[in-house]
Amino acid sequence: MVCAGCNYAKIGTAVDAADPFDTVLVAKGEYLEHGIKITKPLCLIGENYPKVNGEFKGEIITIFADSVTVDGLFLVNVGTSYTVDYAALRLVRCKYFDIKNLVLERLFFGIYLEKANHGRIFHNKIIGNAKDEYNSGNGIHLWYSHNIVVERNIIQKVRDGIYLEFSDSVSIRNNHSRENLRYGLHFMFSNNDSYTNNIFDNNGAGVAVMFSKFIVMTNNVFKNNWGSTSYGLLLKEIYDAEISNNRFIKNTTGINIEGSNRINYTGNHFESNGWAIKVLGACYANVFTQNNFINNSFDLSYNSKLNDNRFEGNYWSSYSGYDLDRDGIGDVPYRPVKLFSYIANRTPESIVLLRSLFMDIIDFSEKVSPVFTPDNLVDPYPRMKAIK
Repeated sequence: MVCAGCNYAKIGTAVDAADPFDTVLVAKGEYLEHGIKITKPLCLIGENYPKVNGEFKGEIITIFADSVTVDGLFLVNVGTSYTVDYAALRLVRCKYFDIKNLVLERLFFGIYLEKANHGRIFHNKIIGNAKDEYNSGNGIHLWYSHNIVVERNIIQKVRDGIYLEFSDSVSIRNNHSRENLRYGLHFMFSNNDSYTNNIFDNNGAGVAVMFSKFIVMTNNVFKNNWGSTSYGLLLKEIYDAEISNNRFIKNTTGINIEGSNRINYTGNHFESNGWAIKVLGACYANVFTQNNFINNSFDLSYNSKLNDNRFEGNYWSSYSGYDLDRDGIGDVPYRPVKLFSYIANRTPESIVLLRSLFMDIIDFSEKVSPVFTPDNLVDPYPRMKAIK
């Protein structure tokens, strides 16, 4: 037991004295400590959230052992450095860990995994005070870490809420990442991962998935990610992925796609975005089916006259066709790319003409006789009603 009147008044001292697989209990109170090192299997458990104050002197807890549980601590005041990525809690080359029920505030990096495998980061609250990207860290950071579950965490006001680099077989589910400077979730060179039932709200940009493959993205909410270069979801050099049953609400751009191939977009809901989808080029063999496009300024933007992607059976709120046989499918194919979206991409200042009659006439003429937009980019079976 660690407390002011106990045999161990310091957490670090109790951890050093513990035998492997012991449990170290920390009583409620404030402990001015940093540089606590766990080098053996054990459980470190706080009672009623004792505060461990690092006094901005460096890293608070570093774990170098397998089979460690840290539960119920309040870690605050992590050191900031331009040369060392200090974290509230770091795991180095370890496995079979459980990091849960922590509260982290006034941090540089929050929970940092460095070549750590087969573990869980569960039900933590990470609240930063990041002002600039150059002097702030990420909430949950995974580097070369595999078979990790990141579940039911709240992350806000850091650089990236959750960051993965060279990390495979990671499941990210039921998290809320909001108000972060850069991305709510950021993938780099990570494969066979999934993220499900997360909320990405009011970040610099919602999620960026880059240079990765075999990613499953389902049942997430991307909302209120506004800014001149912001989006709900950025895809760059992504292959063989599934994006299904997500909601994109009030983002500057719902999905920004570049160099991404063989992706199935199914059952997604795009509403009140600036652009629902922007395709920037080198995107092939993608399938968009049974998605809803409702009241977006532009449903689809394309910067090429070539199209190798399939759009079929989607609902478009701006579709004005008819359904004479009443089978729920429009009898006239729908062209989702407006000429004005092509113009706005090339000349952003033209956006001031968005609601003008002149633009409506231009869009109508392009729809009748495509010149600048791909002539084979049509939805041959547009839905008459939104898909539930």
